[in-house]
Amino acid sequence: MRADIVPGGVFPDYALPDQTNTVRTLGELQGHDPMILILARGNYCPKDHQQHLELARFYPKIQVAYTRIVTVSTDDHHTLQEMRASVGAEWTFLSDPGRIIQKDLDIAEYTDPENDPMIPHTLVLKPGLVVHTVYNGYWFWGRPTVDDLWHDLRTASREVRPDWDLSVPGLREAWTAGDLSHFHGWDRRSPEQVAAAGGRVEVRRAPAGAGSAAPPAAHAGS
Repeated sequence: MRADIVPGGVFPDYALPDQTNTVRTLGELQGHDPMILILARGNYCPKDHQQHLELARFYPKIQVAYTRIVTVSTDDHHTLQEMRASVGAEWTFLSDPGRIIQKDLDIAEYTDPENDPMIPHTLVLKPGLVVHTVYNGYWFWGRPTVDDLWHDLRTASREVRPDWDLSVPGLREAWTAGDLSHFHGWDRRSPEQVAAAGGRVEVRRAPAGAGSAAPPAAHAGS
């Protein structure tokens, strides 16, 4: 693995076609949330199937926890679709038959020249594709369990969610004053959406022409 792909480093924002053949970037798929990224060998590997079956069972919790998950493999488009369907995955799979990531990150599994896959890795990324943890899954026991991921995501979420603990001094005062920038989801709602949701706060608006356009609405809460 390339030397800069370590905790605190920034993972490259690769653009690859998904299971619908739509080109997607990792940053686009991540949005503002933590993300689990699996660099997989592909459909031929029984270890990948076992890992993804476990992740498919875990996926409902990933969804409600405002967390994203993406799998990348060197499979072609149709083989990628087959693997996604066979493990019951509902998240995005990206196809990299040109081995862009394998070459760029120097993770060619040279012990398997027939299939020429990536060395399997699982990463937990904080928003901005910032690396939190990296697991080398060449051997199956090197891959993270659900408990490992839960621990990683708890730690990462605590670091990036300003409203992780609503008892932190100043948060209630910010809410009452209409400063919603610390509150997940609420920070991307318009005053009209806040009012419609029953919020009784006067939202502070940036001066005209300041900053970028307001992002789209998102669910509130954690």
